Amino acid sequence: MVSRGKAVFRGVMIGAVLALSTALTSPAAAQVTIFKQAVAESAAQDRDIAALYRDTKFEPVWTGPDETHRARRAALLGALDSAAAHGLPLRVHNADSVRAMMANARTEQQLGELEVELTRTLLRFARHLQTGVIEDPQKVISHIKREVPVRDASDHLRAFTTGDPVQFFRSLVPTSPEYTRLVRAKMELEQTLANGGWGPTVPANSLSPGQSGNAVVALRNRLIAKGYLTRSASVTYDGAMQKAVQEFQIHHGLEPDGVAGSSTVRALNVSAQDRLKSVLVAMERERWLNRPRGERHILVNLTEFSARIMDNDKETFYTRAVIGKNVSDRETPEFSDVMEYMEINPYWNVPRSIMANEYLPQMRANPYAAGHLQLVDARGRVVPRSAVNFGAYSGRNFPFNLRQPPSNSNALGLVKFMFPNPYNIYLHDTPAKSLFAHEVRAYSHGCVRLQKPFEFAYALLAKQSDTPKADFHRVLDTGANTRVNLETPVPVHIIYRTAFTDAKGRMNYRNDMYGRDARIFDALNNAGVALPAVRG
Repeated sequence: MVSRGKAVFRGVMIGAVLALSTALTSPAAAQVTIFKQAVAESAAQDRDIAALYRDTKFEPVWTGPDETHRARRAALLGALDSAAAHGLPLRVHNADSVRAMMANARTEQQLGELEVELTRTLLRFARHLQTGVIEDPQKVISHIKREVPVRDASDHLRAFTTGDPVQFFRSLVPTSPEYTRLVRAKMELEQTLANGGWGPTVPANSLSPGQSGNAVVALRNRLIAKGYLTRSASVTYDGAMQKAVQEFQIHHGLEPDGVAGSSTVRALNVSAQDRLKSVLVAMERERWLNRPRGERHILVNLTEFSARIMDNDKETFYTRAVIGKNVSDRETPEFSDVMEYMEINPYWNVPRSIMANEYLPQMRANPYAAGHLQLVDARGRVVPRSAVNFGAYSGRNFPFNLRQPPSNSNALGLVKFMFPNPYNIYLHDTPAKSLFAHEVRAYSHGCVRLQKPFEFAYALLAKQSDTPKADFHRVLDTGANTRVNLETPVPVHIIYRTAFTDAKGRMNYRNDMYGRDARIFDALNNAGVALPAVRG
């Protein structure tokens, strides 16, 4: 059933077509009428396209004979020819199909239909290149809360028809240096696949320096193929090979001990095709974040278990992080927000889900369980445990909150960093320091714990104080819960990248810990993004 709004809209367009038919009655005008009728009828299904052609009085944007129209057609074809380089679906953005449409459009009716189809092609390509093939990532993965910066179609049409067409297409490409490096990595991986990949995998669970044999030869050859080792005839796991393994481990988030243990061998044996999938997904994710990130911003990469402060795209601070456990209701979501303040000597206000599922059952059995937590009423007053019949309540109707007062043992440590959001996610200290020694650091209920929270605070305060460390500790030493505002709020971007580059531009890879990238690639594949065949 057509909605009333759509019916009215189509009625307006039909009226426009009828007006054209009656206004132009001469034989010469009749052919123009056929073209314009075809344009009006073809455009009627899309409000923005229809508005464009009403504004042009149904004159051609693409199919005219002059140089302006030829330049627009050439720019569109050149852009479509670049679709493969950007990992876009070629069955959707196929320059040869468009060329065939152009060649086969001979009648005025066909030219009018071609005219509108070229505009549709433009808008589809602009949308996919600038802000991604997947229109709503949250429909693929519920933990992706990112607002994709989709541009208005009318803005695209206005920019294209009033400016240089080649420059318009260039302006669509994500401007982050990371995107440029990922495009280069994609090309290199495709060349590797064309040459047969990285060769045989390493046939061993683990290898250590000093060993020799066929498995060591396979390890050597794999390291050479990946660019970590210069050509060598050594059959022994020697010092050069150990150094190459260490470099490989650094780029894959592994303990750089130079020993090819099971985790290292598994990473070495990942195929070039699978690494290309990660790069294609990373490119799509960059398109979702195709907006200014802030001259200073905080970047949390979940797969890397890290947090950084970036100033003008350069890393100025780094710390290890602990993220949400790999359980559906504890995974850390992906989103962007703005950090407004830090809270020194924080209270830990226990989330309702944790209170209902973990602490309330304990307190039903023993009213004094979890004694480190205060029971607080709706007005913030501490309520004695003896005054409450815990057995009378469920998680749904429990009228109190739980909180842990500031202390060295507080679950949030001694400082938390706030960017208020509907997901109740923030960065904070933790008393559980031993977890930062682990390679895989997914232990929290969803928030991000920092290994160096004090240093992180100093770095943030340095923008508004000449003595950031002293200022921080002056407040900390009071033991009082204190809010310290950031004079200039800092954007925070929580991302998930299994393929990314480091400061030197070298590709890094991480495990798809939450399984998100696999689902995104499947969605891209369903949309037409395809991998090249492996030769050899």
